[in-house]
Amino acid sequence: MSDNSDDALTVTRTIDAPVETVFAAWTTPETLRQWWGPGDFTCPEATVDLRPGGHYRLVMQTKGGMTMVVSGTYREVVAPKRLVYTWRWESGPLPPAGAAESEVTVEFRDDEDRTQVVVTHRAFPVGHGPDTYRVGWDQGLEKLDRTLIAG
Repeated sequence: MSDNSDDALTVTRTIDAPVETVFAAWTTPETLRQWWGPGDFTCPEATVDLRPGGHYRLVMQTKGGMTMVVSGTYREVVAPKRLVYTWRWESGPLPPAGAAESEVTVEFRDDEDRTQVVVTHRAFPVGHGPDTYRVGWDQGLEKLDRTLIAG
């Protein structure tokens, strides 16, 4: 499920795994490489320094070899409940955002043996509205669920 306004997008999905497992999948490079990115994208590189002020960098790649790189800084890390981090495109097919950053908040809500993940992406750079990101978040969360079910 996703909702959006002009300056924010919220996507919610229930993942069939415990909250600790889902949080780890979002913050461990080895697991991020298994699911990060929409559709058929792969994630050949993932770097995570999981602490406030720490940086992350994720490389997404199409089957044709085109890469998109997103990076940012963790502002808040509350394991296994919440992450807040900046989002900046280093490269990709979207209009160049330069040094402009948006912000992502991910909430991991315990639902017995499942986890409700709520992603709120806001403060988009000029030329980067929420519609650009909706498909990516929806498909990425679907891949996360499939990855964790496959175990």
